This record gives sequence, C-alpha cells and structure tokens, in this order.
Amino acid sequence: MPKKGGNTVQKVWEIAEPVVTGMGLKLWDVRYVKEGADWYLRVFIDKDSGVDINDCEKVSRALDEPLDENDPIPQAYTLEVSSPGLERPLTRDEHFEQFIGADIMVKMIRPVEGLPKEFKGVLTAYKNGEVTVNDHSGENQVIINTKDAAWIKLDDFD
Repeated sequence: MPKKGGNTVQKVWEIAEPVVTGMGLKLWDVRYVKEGADWYLRVFIDKDSGVDINDCEKVSRALDEPLDENDPIPQAYTLEVSSPGLERPLTRDEHFEQFIGADIMVKMIRPVEGLPKEFKGVLTAYKNGEVTVNDHSGENQVIINTKDAAWIKLDDFD
C-alpha cells in the first residue's frame, strides 16, 4: 500500500497492483501529479531483470480497461508507465527496508545544522520514517526524518 498520496493514489494502487503482479512485475509507486494545466498518472513498475519498454506497454494496455471501469480520476489525465530508474526515489517503507546497505543521495528541504543540503552515504537503518545514513568512511552517522527530505534516491553512479 502507498504510504502517502491521497485517495486517488490509493484507489489507483488497489486497481493496478493485482494487474501488475499478475504480469510477474512489482508495483513500485503510483503518483498523480499536475504539471502546468495537465494531470499525469504515473505508474512505476519493477522486476529483478529490469523493466523494458515492452513491459511498460503491456502494463499500460492492461490498466486501460480497469481504470476506465473503476473511474478513480474525475478529470482527464495522461497515463505513463515506466521503470523507477537506477537512481530511483525511495518513498515507501518497503523501499527503505529493501535497500538497507545501499548507497543513497539525500536532498534536504531546508538545511539542517551540521549537514549540507545535499549529501551521500550508506542507508544503514530505517524505522518509523527515520533514515540512518553513514558517510562512506563509516565514521559519521546522521538520522533524518523522511519528511525533512526533498528526496532520497539510490546512488548507483559512484
């Protein structure tokens, strides 16, 4: 289940998850955002061997009918299905739990005393919305609340 995002995301998640898992994929995230005058429903899918354009196309086609039938979104929108990418944002409890031990990048909403606004490190723990990050030397540790971060992403390009 999504951690946040409101009723629209929740409804779409409930529609999309059985479709996606039934295709042997994992539902990574659902976002419903307005950009300019347009609304976008973004469904992010994943699998161990990596997502390709064919997976995205199949999921998009498979979601068309159940989304039309259940009509969880009152206004016109564009459906986009994609991979979360290598530098995927970690947004849900299970994301953080899955990637303990991984290199991450963090951008804070506002500066926190003693921390640069953006920094990198190793995700060493996650509990109740708090992320523990060690610097790469292992000497410095910081605990931040995910609500204080603009984003936390995997860092696969070191």
